[in-house]
Amino acid sequence: MIRILDIILSLIGLVIGLPVVLILMLLGYLDTGSPFFRQTRVGRYQKPFTLIKFRTMKPDTPSVASHLADSSTITPLGHFMRKSKLDELPQLWNVLIGDMSLVGPRPCLFNQQELIQTRTALRIYEARPGITGLAQLSGIDMSTPALLAETDRRMLDELNLFTYFWFLVLTLSGKGFGDRIRER
Repeated sequence: MIRILDIILSLIGLVIGLPVVLILMLLGYLDTGSPFFRQTRVGRYQKPFTLIKFRTMKPDTPSVASHLADSSTITPLGHFMRKSKLDELPQLWNVLIGDMSLVGPRPCLFNQQELIQTRTALRIYEARPGITGLAQLSGIDMSTPALLAETDRRMLDELNLFTYFWFLVLTLSGKGFGDRIRER
């Protein structure tokens, strides 16, 4: 049932959000010359997939977890998109094609070994990664791998239609935080 909702809601979001996507593409091109950011992430069953977002950092920023990135790499437009969560809008495509869910554990990088090991032990990778979830709404990011994995497990154990919609409503109303960026 959740997969059907993911398809319907991501399709609606992409159609309704198309004008915003086009405007952000143009602004992103003017900001960095490259409006989209693509990165290989750990997906369901630990299979790699390409996550797509709007670029919020300078194109030459090292490919590391957000909490390890330097805040000076975020562009002025990037600050706005991160705060408004509009940088996540292209991930609706990832949801539509089945790489992700709207609600689930945030996908990590393959070099985040401690998180991958903890998530593997807790069977987190049996679920699709998500755009939002309990950890994001609780301010827990990838800088605390054990707490993140435990929170992901709790979310997956309690996930039902009510909590799915509740997480979406909270996210759309501006609750939650993205990964922390190291202050310079």
